[in-house]
Amino acid sequence: MLTTPSTTRTVPRGRAHLALFPTRNPPDFQLLQRKQSLPRGSSSVLSHLSLVLRFWNRGVDRFEIKSRHRAVRNLMDKMRFLRSCCSWSEDRLMNLPDDTGLAIQLAGPSLTVGKGRNSQGRIRVSYGFSLLKGAAAHPIEDYHVAKFIHISGQELGLFAVFDGHLGDSVPAYLEKHLFANIINEEEFWTHPDIAIRRAYEKTDNEILSQSRDLGRGGSTAVTAVLVNGTKLWIANVGDSRAVLAKSGEIIQMSTDHEPDSERERIETRGGFVSNMPGDVARVNGQLAVSRAFGDKNLKTLLSSDPDIQVEDTSSETELLILASDGLWKVMSNEEAVNLARKTKNPLAAAKQLTLEAFNRDSKDDISCIVVRFKG
Repeated sequence: MLTTPSTTRTVPRGRAHLALFPTRNPPDFQLLQRKQSLPRGSSSVLSHLSLVLRFWNRGVDRFEIKSRHRAVRNLMDKMRFLRSCCSWSEDRLMNLPDDTGLAIQLAGPSLTVGKGRNSQGRIRVSYGFSLLKGAAAHPIEDYHVAKFIHISGQELGLFAVFDGHLGDSVPAYLEKHLFANIINEEEFWTHPDIAIRRAYEKTDNEILSQSRDLGRGGSTAVTAVLVNGTKLWIANVGDSRAVLAKSGEIIQMSTDHEPDSERERIETRGGFVSNMPGDVARVNGQLAVSRAFGDKNLKTLLSSDPDIQVEDTSSETELLILASDGLWKVMSNEEAVNLARKTKNPLAAAKQLTLEAFNRDSKDDISCIVVRFKG
């Protein structure tokens, strides 16, 4: 089992933070209990640290630097541990405890991963998630849900990716409240599609009514509810996407809500869709999706009404991928599924997908959940 260093040290031109946390709590590096500064006033310490960081940045997995400075030796131990985590061997990932996340931040983009599995039903279901912060200077605006819960003897798998814009308040709100609103709808167990649609509308109204606190931003959403491992309900607004591999086929289970595809509705409501050279289509020259939660200033032109699809799962169901557009901008459905198929470990698959999107020069936040089914 992975162990975590008890301290985090701040170093020149770089830093390494590591924390283990339950998936129900989003990663927050400010929650690390102890942070210690390295001794100052010693040029030899700084030169040793600079050498360590140069080895790190070159990707050297094994290196030996003899140092008389305890601070340097301690930092090297932590960096070796982080390097071993970043090697992402499948065995190491499999040993990560279920319902646990691992967050790594090293002088820039942060990576968050975690995994879990169901505990009942004839179909075994496991999941892994990976979130990679994009190149923007602001904090990551992607949020997610990945967990199994039990209600009245029923098991629900709840999975979602929320891709925020103009701040992270709206996706954070969705992470906390959207599934609760869905499950609390009276018709959830009898007519899940009606319950999902009503909950999306209710949640959007809650966000708009709290715009003074939540700000003027918004968020896309793609949600999946797996009922007792056999019935899968997918809903989405915006361009976060769900893709299912079943019986050898690759099925897109969501709809990309782009301004061009809903131009008539937008123009009927008094808006316009811009198509500037070198840019994507945008609602009133601003937003690159035609449906979203929040966005109070554009709400008369936007919709939060989700597209909903349902699918029975069986022994022929392979895997489900939920991801933000940071992945789909640089990868097709077929490429994503084929890459995920190469490993049985959904956590390793989610990690590989996010890193592949990053390597393909995706600049956006990249969030991915892989759910694997085994009859």
